[in-house]
Amino acid sequence: MRATTYRPILCLFSTLLLLAASPLTSAKQKVDSIVYGDYVVTMVEGQALIEDGAVAVTGTNMVAVATRQEIDKAYRTETSLKGKNRILMPGLVNGHTHSAMTLFRGMADDLDLMHWLTNYIFPLEGQFVTAEFVAQGAELACWEMIRGGTTTFVDMYFYPEVIAGVVADCGLRAVIAAPAIDFPSPGFKGWDDSFAAAEAFVSQWQNKNERITTAFGPHSPYTVSADHLREVAVSARRLNAPVSMHIAEAAAETATIKDKYDTTPLLHVADTGLLDTTLIAAHMVHLNSEEIKLIAGKQVGAIHNPTSNLKLAAGIAPLTEMLAAGVLLGLGTDGAASNNDLDLWEEMRLAALLHKQQQNDPKAIPAQTALELATRRGAAAIGLGDSIGQLKPGMRADMIQVSLDSPRLAPMYSAISHLVYVVDSNDVVMTMVSGQVLMAEGKVKTLDGAKIKAAADIKAKEIAAAIAKKVR
Repeated sequence: MRATTYRPILCLFSTLLLLAASPLTSAKQKVDSIVYGDYVVTMVEGQALIEDGAVAVTGTNMVAVATRQEIDKAYRTETSLKGKNRILMPGLVNGHTHSAMTLFRGMADDLDLMHWLTNYIFPLEGQFVTAEFVAQGAELACWEMIRGGTTTFVDMYFYPEVIAGVVADCGLRAVIAAPAIDFPSPGFKGWDDSFAAAEAFVSQWQNKNERITTAFGPHSPYTVSADHLREVAVSARRLNAPVSMHIAEAAAETATIKDKYDTTPLLHVADTGLLDTTLIAAHMVHLNSEEIKLIAGKQVGAIHNPTSNLKLAAGIAPLTEMLAAGVLLGLGTDGAASNNDLDLWEEMRLAALLHKQQQNDPKAIPAQTALELATRRGAAAIGLGDSIGQLKPGMRADMIQVSLDSPRLAPMYSAISHLVYVVDSNDVVMTMVSGQVLMAEGKVKTLDGAKIKAAADIKAKEIAAAIAKKVR
């Protein structure tokens, strides 16, 4: 009687043991997290959108990208991010900005580039820019970018070591260029000490954090002499570091270089050897067809900044011609002092619309191309195309989720169309970099937004008082 009573229990226990050891359960690979999406836009060239898909993540990298059914069959995790009514896609790449200039947002508007720089930006930077200022401004910028779905940005501003510290703490990915310029700037007397500091920064932070790439940041051909640009090229090759600089941004720059060197800004830069480095060239507005051919095939990424260029009346970059020639291309916001935000969704939309009108061709920059400029193409333009910009196994787990809950997004016939022509930064609900969730359900986890905004408001009052004195 006792044996009969326990036999069913023993059989059940044996069955459970067999199930626990069966290939069905043991074959599933454990991963750190699985992120889902009703639509997965991988941005892998030639790959179609995956409906009801998912991405498996272990450590800093993606392990698999497939349908929900395939991922759930092969992988298990204790951490999953729901994807109902969401688009999952690579994080956006901002190819050119000056992060700490968020504290100058709206400070001086409706001015041409040279007047804006020489009468407002340069003087007020000299008065206000300190390590504390840069830390506050960079935190504000990073908060804005995490909130808006930008996972990687290329920065050029003073106290780059401070910016690197902010990036290391908040979890974003960045190419941080140490600025160097021929005349006095915050913390420096001129070229010699600023360039020495740039070399020290590049060396000390190189390979220190997998999310931080160090770079040289000579400001421009009109603020740095030819000999000094040659120094940058030599050091960049020696240290295997990229270079980020402004090139061919405005007509006034073209005139200055013509008067001084009897050439164009790009050809002048070419003579210094910088085109043979990994060069992130911001703006590239005033180029001719021969110059476009010159940079095609080189590791020269032309970064289109449509909002900033239009606001400063600097011109419109020849984007369609550069695309046709095979030039590496990306999008940037520029600093918040000339944009006035760090929203890549606006840059995508404007790039698509602006060039349709300029070329009198509605197919000039299709939605797919605009989205590539902010993701896959943009990553290649800044030298990181092998690790970011696509949802692909082996690449860094840098991705975002976009909510489709807003009435602005209903109905949806094409996810790509909506991402370029409808979505804005407020629709981003999750941001992940190297497998770390920086924002979940619309709430940034790695920065204290209220504290950052309060500090910015205090600094703004000081700046406003200085401007008022200047105007009087």
